[in-house]
Amino acid sequence: MLPTVEIETGSYPTYAMIWLHGLGADGNDFVPIIDDLEFATRQPIRFIFPHAPERPVSINNGYTMRAWYDIYRSDFAQSQDEAGIHASKEAIEALIAREIEHGIASQHIFLAGFSQGGAMALHVGLQQTRALGGVIALSCYLPSPEIFSSNNIAGATLPIFMAHGIYDTVILLSYAISSKEKLLAARYSVDWHEYPIAHTVSPQEIADIDHWLQRIVSAHD
Repeated sequence: MLPTVEIETGSYPTYAMIWLHGLGADGNDFVPIIDDLEFATRQPIRFIFPHAPERPVSINNGYTMRAWYDIYRSDFAQSQDEAGIHASKEAIEALIAREIEHGIASQHIFLAGFSQGGAMALHVGLQQTRALGGVIALSCYLPSPEIFSSNNIAGATLPIFMAHGIYDTVILLSYAISSKEKLLAARYSVDWHEYPIAHTVSPQEIADIDHWLQRIVSAHD
């Protein structure tokens, strides 16, 4: 099981959010976001911030850092670390299974992530056989678009929030737009947002995430 930072906003959580950090960060990176989400005050939630494994990252001259998978080059449309992506997928799915064992309904589990973590949130969320509450994918791209044809999952009802900075030079906006278009072509519902920022998260973005989460939860009630 992945090591995690876990915070509960109340007794007996009825929702869970698994938040995946970006390349080179760790689970602590997004812990402060809890204080900015009104969503977190309206029902008891277990926030889970896992630490990615440490591994050499090719694009960073083989330097060892926390990463969900290796990155070979800046052109993400080219070859991917399929073995690393698959291993991280299984590790994240183990966290999802644990929350279900703890009594959280799958529809009350959200996957969120930033950058490489957002890529994994999309990759994992799109392949679940049990419906999740939704996926929040920030400043990222879909790492394996072929999962659409391999799993025949067109028309799925998974709610997806995608956001990207128009000045992002780490993961270009064009990669995110291409991923969004693939999702829309597969008849997914994508709540798409662009912000005048670089490779980061803005206060307005967090506010929009909060509103989206509250809307999804209200639909469950």
